[in-house]
Amino acid sequence: MTRDPRIDAYIVKSQPFAQPILAHVRARVHAVIPDVEEALKWGMPAYTRGGAILLITAAFKAHAALNFWRGGEICDGNAKAGAMGQLGKITALEDLPSDLDALIAEAARLAASAPAPRQPRASAKPAAELHPAFTDALTGNPAARSHFDAFAPSHRREYIDWINGAKRDETRAKRIATAIAWIGQGKKHNWRYEQ
Repeated sequence: MTRDPRIDAYIVKSQPFAQPILAHVRARVHAVIPDVEEALKWGMPAYTRGGAILLITAAFKAHAALNFWRGGEICDGNAKAGAMGQLGKITALEDLPSDLDALIAEAARLAASAPAPRQPRASAKPAAELHPAFTDALTGNPAARSHFDAFAPSHRREYIDWINGAKRDETRAKRIATAIAWIGQGKKHNWRYEQ
């Protein structure tokens, strides 16, 4: 039974109500899966087997959470509290399910099986259309056109959406003038926020 001292430290630093919850889950995981490995993932205690994550626990100010890595395939697939994991907010040992051992065993079985089914990818956004006045302005400034064409699609879209989002023609004209000046210098739309 391998114990990671970082998890010991995590439990000790947790709120007093969370310490017995985290310790109990840890004990149950080791009892159900003797060859489980402990790790710290994203700063939280994680339990793995053969490199595959089984579950992660976390403690917050007023609750703890237990998140099964392939939770969509166990616990009826419905998280009770979104990001709080499949078991919702846990504030006491009594909040843990009576079938916790079975859930842990199921997590181990799933981790040993084929990878989780992939979620379908969101369809790509359609190409943004340049406003005719913006197209004319780019055509009239070869340096700006060259920089604009070299930008990543996301950076071009930022300018296009900003210009197309103007409600008044005067606002659009000001934005186009500003955009041409910035683009001519090779600046992305959000250049002011870059470090």
